[in-house]
Amino acid sequence: MAARKRASAKPSPPQTPETSTTQIDPPISPPKKALIFKFCLFFSIPYFYLLYQHYKIEQDLRRSILINAALCVAGFFLTQRMIPVASRYVSKRGLFGFDINKKGTPQGDVKVPESLGIVVGIVFLVLAILFQYFNFKADSNWLVEYNAALASICFMILLGFVDDVLDVPWRVKLLLPSIAALPLLMAYAGHTTVIIPKPLVSYVGQEVLDLGWVYKLYMGLLAVFCTNSINIHAGLNGLEAGQTVVIASAIVIHNLMQIGASSDPEYKQAHAFSIYLVQPLLATSLALLSYNWYPSSVFVGDTYTYFAGMTMAVVGILGHYSETLLIFFLPQVLNFLLSLPQLSGYVKCPRHRLPRFNPETGLLTGTRDGTLINFYLRIVGPKSEKSLCIHLLFVQALGCCFCFMLRYFLAGWYK
Repeated sequence: MAARKRASAKPSPPQTPETSTTQIDPPISPPKKALIFKFCLFFSIPYFYLLYQHYKIEQDLRRSILINAALCVAGFFLTQRMIPVASRYVSKRGLFGFDINKKGTPQGDVKVPESLGIVVGIVFLVLAILFQYFNFKADSNWLVEYNAALASICFMILLGFVDDVLDVPWRVKLLLPSIAALPLLMAYAGHTTVIIPKPLVSYVGQEVLDLGWVYKLYMGLLAVFCTNSINIHAGLNGLEAGQTVVIASAIVIHNLMQIGASSDPEYKQAHAFSIYLVQPLLATSLALLSYNWYPSSVFVGDTYTYFAGMTMAVVGILGHYSETLLIFFLPQVLNFLLSLPQLSGYVKCPRHRLPRFNPETGLLTGTRDGTLINFYLRIVGPKSEKSLCIHLLFVQALGCCFCFMLRYFLAGWYK
């Protein structure tokens, strides 16, 4: 997340005729609508092709997906309208930041509203809850796990906002996702088995292995990784929301492919369940990205990074494709491995591990800190913040494409 400097909220002094003039912060910049339109145009082509043309998806299932998508379109516009309103309130309470990557320039002195991820989280929950009216019956087998998933996501939004307000230390940040994942872990009633890869069956002696409580431990660790991996692969305008948009898009496409290629009703419902939660995440994240793209007029805050990571972890767990999810997270895995010496305390870890900004050239230069951002800059050389973010999102997209290729070539041989 972009570094910020907060000011504590203090009561206003008594107004006098001499001090009655109130200074009002200027409104935030309008959303980058052209950016969002280009992405939607690009994403809609494979989305509707898979949904209508390439696969024969059952009418009821397609109808549920489209109802969910229609709610998400409404949620996108609602989020865009709420962000400017919420930005005024958080600024009044001292939740604003200064962009370190613009320090030494006029933009570096602008107060940028912080923690706008709370708006995205609230709209997401409203969409997900309203969707139950159109899809789930009172006796639905999926309703319990659906509500447990929403409880975990809601819990994570709350804890993320607490982190934004209190600025808790790293050792506490690692525990927050473990606490938020408890409702999902306690309500989980699905299988705890894993399919052994075919090349290893002769060594293990069985094709399916029941892990029992170890599987739930794995689910909890996956939630911890996803939430914190989004949080530490950050620091550029648009990077946190951008990587979420790329991964969420890949998850939607993956789910559509699995629904179309399978004949197992239970398997299809698991992937449809994933779509019902990922589409609202994608829509609300796009609305946030329209304000957070360079030059950012709002900061997303830990509220958003925790919420986005937990949502993707939940759909990966309940959709039973956690291995695929981890491959979608390849850049985050690499960033975590690069960060491990500093996060573990083996190497001194500064508060902000951002690249070095040169106000004269407007370029960022990589430091020796262990992050993917700095590592990439040390390889390709100095870049502007916008260009660097585009490069990193392209790397994220390549990682998702690599996952699809890997699944295609290993299908039938690996599992």
